[in-house]
Amino acid sequence: MRATTHSATADLDAAPPPRRGWPTHRPPTGEDPSLRAAYRLCRRIARQHDPGIYVLIQLMPSVLRPAGWALWAAATALDDLADQRDAEPAERAARVEAWAQALRCDLAACTSGDPVRHALVDTALRWRLDLTGLRGAMNSTRDDTRGRHFADWAAWRSWCSEGVVPWVDQVRHLFERAGVPMTLRLDRQQDYQRFIDGAQLTDALTDLGADLAQGDLLLPQEALDAFPGAEDALRQGGWSPAAGALIRELTALARQWVTRPAMTTGMHPGAAIVLDTAACLMRAQLDAVDAAGPSLLKSAPRPSLVARTRVLAPARIRARLAWSLTPLTGPGPRRPAVTVSGPSPEADSTTLRPPPPHPAGARPPQIAADRMPAHVAVIMDGNGRWAEQRGLPRPEGHLAGNAAAHEMVYGALEIGLRHLTLYAFSTENWKRDTEEITRILGAIRRDLDEGPIRDLDVRQRWLGHPDKLPDELVQALLREERRTRDRTGLTLTVCINYGGRDEITRTAAALARAAHAGDIDPCLIGEDDFARHLPHPDMPDVDLLWRTGNEQRTSNFLPWHTTYAELHFTPGYWPDVDRRDLWQAITEYSRRRRRHGGTSR
Repeated sequence: MRATTHSATADLDAAPPPRRGWPTHRPPTGEDPSLRAAYRLCRRIARQHDPGIYVLIQLMPSVLRPAGWALWAAATALDDLADQRDAEPAERAARVEAWAQALRCDLAACTSGDPVRHALVDTALRWRLDLTGLRGAMNSTRDDTRGRHFADWAAWRSWCSEGVVPWVDQVRHLFERAGVPMTLRLDRQQDYQRFIDGAQLTDALTDLGADLAQGDLLLPQEALDAFPGAEDALRQGGWSPAAGALIRELTALARQWVTRPAMTTGMHPGAAIVLDTAACLMRAQLDAVDAAGPSLLKSAPRPSLVARTRVLAPARIRARLAWSLTPLTGPGPRRPAVTVSGPSPEADSTTLRPPPPHPAGARPPQIAADRMPAHVAVIMDGNGRWAEQRGLPRPEGHLAGNAAAHEMVYGALEIGLRHLTLYAFSTENWKRDTEEITRILGAIRRDLDEGPIRDLDVRQRWLGHPDKLPDELVQALLREERRTRDRTGLTLTVCINYGGRDEITRTAAALARAAHAGDIDPCLIGEDDFARHLPHPDMPDVDLLWRTGNEQRTSNFLPWHTTYAELHFTPGYWPDVDRRDLWQAITEYSRRRRRHGGTSR
């Protein structure tokens, strides 16, 4: 299921009549009647299946609407295949997979015999969309056919992220291509995630009766257990005081999650209006859920016409004004296909190559699996001193250090390391010479665009803060995160503009905001709660911290994650190391006995 506001606008889903200054849209389909028909079908699907989404698309600039229809029609087509009850779960899963495989072939052929895919392919080619990110969402939809059970909120949120966020991200990319980026401040990413959670919870509550009729209860067990008897009553199609209390609690929680006014701070007014309107529609929908009582189990509730009009009438006026003052970039000519898993400037590679062999033919040592570290973090020290030792400018040392970093990635892949974190640029490094800083950041940017690890099985992530960093570097870092997020080999985290105390301070602030918002009880905060509010909650603790350059300090690097890390210091400067030094560090680690405060036998 996808997060929608489908019940909030059923009587107000028609497009507003053309007005002076707000041109009627003409899809960029030329004289191709089949393509025009495909977009018209997508529009009807969005309007009939997701009228709330349809209204939000109508608040977008007219040049973007056909792409919005195509994206949502594709999501609906997959959802319908997964929900078809005329087939067993395995058959439904196969139908979803077949649709996804057909899309891959259609993208390569730049056309499709299926009208929905035909419009989606045209949208991807004209707007240069990278559809690789949808692969995870399609897999999530396929897996929905087997039914879902969520032990806790964490599992439920993971499901939301897998199935909903990729589609929403495609809409964000559309805005970027049109010249009005729907920019989300990195310090508001948690607000964005909560907003998505709130939308999905609103959808689950609205469709509660329909889902129960199919044997699904898409709520976390953690929430159900807090109201004994509620689950049994709901699964039996009955209503009880416990069920009523559960629904009231969840509607209040969803209302809180979708109310994120700070999320749109700094965003283009038109994009902000779309998101703000979505939040208002969902709050109206939640009011209807609250008021429905036992009838919630019989049919999906709908807000009143007055409530819908109160939200949509001013939103349309504000959107019209915002877009009339904004120069927009239209869709370009059709470009070479971007396949769901094929190569493109912004897409993942079809075939990932192995790392190049060591020049001397060195091979990694055999380390027992139970002696291997899961996470190695490296302070790459000594670049500047390496250059000075050779009479070179300090920036030359950083360029040489890039080659050493590539060697670390090659070595990590060859020995089977799961997580590697490199300290590339600290918050304290801004004290250095401006030319040196410019060369460091420029080298990082070039490596992201052209570096030799792009086609390796490496999932790239960035840890740090965007303040002071060039915007093009920030966008390149985020692009590589999106491009490689489905890779399953080494997870490479590069720390740029990172400081450990800064990370802990910001995490504490996020935890305080969560407590203030009622998401967490401040009296019950534990280490796990703090860890969940870190920038990368899934990053494991560091097992081995290695520093080069003949220094023996941790320099404000990953203080939360390195609490129990084994320390390894080596005298050589960073540009002089290669993968064999990483293997030696891991070998040394494998000989140590880790007790974590206990005693060894």
